[in-house]
Amino acid sequence: MDLIIGGDLAPTKSNYSVFEQGDIESIIGEKILNCIKNADFRIFNLEVPLTDELKPVRKDGPNLFAPVATLKGIKQLNPDVLTLANNHILDQDEQGLHGTITELDKYGIKHVGADANLEKASIPLVLEKDGIKIGVYACAEYEFSIAGEKSAGANPFDPLESPDHISALREKSDFVIVLHHGGKEHYRYPSPGLRKVCRKMVDKGADLVVCQHSHCIGAFEKYNNGTIVYGQGNFLFDRNDNEFWKTGLLLKVSVNKNMSVEFLPFEKRGNGVEMADNEIAKGIMDSFLKRSEQIMIPGFVESEFERFCDENGQYYMAVFAGMGKIIRNVDKLANGVFTKFLYRGRKACNVQNHIECESQRETVIGYLNKKRLGK
Repeated sequence: MDLIIGGDLAPTKSNYSVFEQGDIESIIGEKILNCIKNADFRIFNLEVPLTDELKPVRKDGPNLFAPVATLKGIKQLNPDVLTLANNHILDQDEQGLHGTITELDKYGIKHVGADANLEKASIPLVLEKDGIKIGVYACAEYEFSIAGEKSAGANPFDPLESPDHISALREKSDFVIVLHHGGKEHYRYPSPGLRKVCRKMVDKGADLVVCQHSHCIGAFEKYNNGTIVYGQGNFLFDRNDNEFWKTGLLLKVSVNKNMSVEFLPFEKRGNGVEMADNEIAKGIMDSFLKRSEQIMIPGFVESEFERFCDENGQYYMAVFAGMGKIIRNVDKLANGVFTKFLYRGRKACNVQNHIECESQRETVIGYLNKKRLGK
């Protein structure tokens, strides 16, 4: 049995008409289409709600959507499963998610990772062929899309619940695949926390864990008979001004007595994607494998993330200070003078405590949510 797993899939304004006309061959290369066609199962992450009614929620970041008619093109990819556990699925409020699910059901496309409430959102899928059962579990980091006990949204990664969900899925499956929408955007290595989470998933029964949120190719590792991919990049998500979005990996997962993973590099061309040519493919894979070797060096993941935080922390401190985008950019040019002044000594410790301590963080988030929603 062969499965193809693609990363983020999102019709955008540059190719709405292509999707609406079902002309998918004009933006996806022949080699990629053949690879997808020849698989037994195809899985992609649908990164947008499909809706014609715009009802953007109040959140940080853009509110995405794609017209319902674009599903005609998505259908041409013959997806067996679309994962919905991501940070954009609730961008157009619950009606956007409900409408997406209705349309997918109408087209007979299975979906996993988001639903009418938390209990339903956490239900996994089991794919079966020739007596082999593959369990698929999808979850996302907490942003503005997470389901509640009585509200629709995405299935969160919950350190108290998700490991049990994976263990239970393992009991009724021969193999388990976890699609985790998590990790730092535009960062090609796992953070120490993300690595800990993904390894725990393997310990609880996952054969393959794929992180899909970073919009860039990261690294991978073998751990306790499992494979963890820390970022496969987008599948089709058009943006021309960012180097991280220019390449991606399809995962070809072969299942027999064991599970093996092959990495298929592709590149963005125009508003579509093509399999990478030999030289470019070699460059993509050489970098991917080098990073994968680096993360196995003791202490590398920790030191690299410390460097990343040191280079990017000023932005977050400026956000906490309530500064606008212009002030943040000026502060960056000034080497963080404003934020260094605001967050010196005890003030920095106070902020750190409110972030690190679970109960303090929960209180802050509850307060900020009330402010955000005007309650």
